[in-house]
Amino acid sequence: MIFSQWFHGMNTDNPLFCSRILFSDEASFSRDAIQNYHNKHVWAEDNPHSITESRHQYQFSVNVWIGIIDEHLIGPHFLPLRLTGESYFHFLQEELPFLLENLTLQIRRYMYYMHDGAPAHFSLNVRNYLNLTYENRWIGRGGPHPWPPRSPDLNPLDFCIWGYLKELVYTTPVQDIEDLRNRKIASA
Repeated sequence: MIFSQWFHGMNTDNPLFCSRILFSDEASFSRDAIQNYHNKHVWAEDNPHSITESRHQYQFSVNVWIGIIDEHLIGPHFLPLRLTGESYFHFLQEELPFLLENLTLQIRRYMYYMHDGAPAHFSLNVRNYLNLTYENRWIGRGGPHPWPPRSPDLNPLDFCIWGYLKELVYTTPVQDIEDLRNRKIASA
């Protein structure tokens, strides 16, 4: 409730506030995609018993970060499979600035950085870095504006972008990890 009141107040004071938030999130893409099977139907007159292969002996996956601010999609950027506070800190410090280079200085100057409450996001070095870099302009667990736990419906990446990208990536079976990486880049 506190987050909603703060967000509503900020948006009332500045109707462009929502467009100043860099919503960010990570998602895993694997060979055996978790799909919404209600959207996956096979209609075949030639073979009414058509099957879709869904399990493979050789497994692989990639961890992907994407951000969205206003009308700009930032990324994708591949992260380590096991995201730690140290690897996320490295991403924020070394990789994110390059991903944001195409944004105008005006957007970057007033941007709020948002991430959810994942354990890697809560590490002390990450929070200290965000406090120095974004001061009072970041949203997340342990930050000046705490992100509400278990609320993926507030993040446009969770309720819109990831599902759409996974539909594009998994239209045909993934052959190997390079195929998966190339599809991810092409779909974004």
